[in-house]
Amino acid sequence: MTVVKRFALSRDRRRFRVRNKVRRYAHGRPRLSVFRSNKHMYAQIIDDATGRTIASASTVESELFGAGKYAGNKDAAAKVGQVIAERAKAQGIEAVAFDRGVYKYHGRVAALAEAARAGGLQF
Repeated sequence: MTVVKRFALSRDRRRFRVRNKVRRYAHGRPRLSVFRSNKHMYAQIIDDATGRTIASASTVESELFGAGKYAGNKDAAAKVGQVIAERAKAQGIEAVAFDRGVYKYHGRVAALAEAARAGGLQF
C-alpha cells in the first residue's frame, strides 16, 4: 500500500470514528459539520434523521466575506461561526452536536466553535 493510500485510509477512519461518535451521542440534535480548506471555512447544520441541510455559512459567500481578502484565518472562521449561529437561531435551533470531522479542535476549527457558542448555540 502506498503512503498516499495509507494516509487517505487513516483520514477516512478518523472521520468516520468522530462522526459516528457525534451521531451516537447527539440525542436528536442536528449536527454542526465543519470543513476547512487552505483558503476557506465552511459550516453546515445537518439533520441526520432527514438527511437535510438546515443552515449553512462559508467564507465563499460575498455578503459574509468581502472579495480580495484572505478567508483562511481565525478571524474569518469566527465570522462563519457567528453567522451560522444567527442562521440556526432563525430556524429555531438552539442546541447542536459539533462535528469537527478529521480536524483537531484547534486554530480555525476552535475559533469557529467558540464564535458559534458566543452566538448562542449550545454544544
